[in-house]
Amino acid sequence: MSCLVFDIETSALPKEQLDEGRLEYLFRPAEKMLDEAAKAQRREEIDMQFNLWPFTAQCVCICLMNADTGRGKVLFISDDFEEASDGPVEYVACMDESDLLDQFWKLSTKYDKICTFNGRSFDVPFLYLRSAVLNVPISRKDWLGYRFQVEPHCDLAEQFTFYNVSGWTGAARRFNLDFYCKAFGIESPKAEGVTGMDVNDLMAEGRYREIAEYCVRDVVATTRLYEIWRERLAGIR
Repeated sequence: MSCLVFDIETSALPKEQLDEGRLEYLFRPAEKMLDEAAKAQRREEIDMQFNLWPFTAQCVCICLMNADTGRGKVLFISDDFEEASDGPVEYVACMDESDLLDQFWKLSTKYDKICTFNGRSFDVPFLYLRSAVLNVPISRKDWLGYRFQVEPHCDLAEQFTFYNVSGWTGAARRFNLDFYCKAFGIESPKAEGVTGMDVNDLMAEGRYREIAEYCVRDVVATTRLYEIWRERLAGIR
């Protein structure tokens, strides 16, 4: 069965697109604080989370890779529509988020199953909700199914914690992708200094290709981690 490994990058939408009622609702936890310094810190923390919520952010990049061949595409919003290939990965510029999502859902129909890192908690629900907001047809609606199975969705964040069997302090506590990569001798996607926290700034500066390159590194690392899981840990109950 063909397996699609993918990852997304998101960026906060301009706050001007939110009315006062929604902004008040989102910042309400901060406004309840009496200490002004604590209030300001909490507002900053909430502001940083805007790029994580599908009603305050957009999907700006998706990298897709065939787990068996290592070939794939990276779809990214850009104002430069010249397509290019970089080794086994084809860079495809999209005019907007709707175009990006539409192409993603069409490509996803070619695969029987998917692999992600934290996709069940973030990537998949984000894509579902953004597609619904923009009225983009969703071709695969079974990726959130039964949690305790690896088909059609293998979420490595759940597999390496054995479905959170030991909580935060136990032997199988959860780590981020960067940590797992270093533990298993995989080059970290953050090795070149870019992280998901930089996407907002990169978008604002028009550095779209750098976002795409970072997303590709994420998927390459996830694919390698998936190979290790299949070879050494798959089947543990």
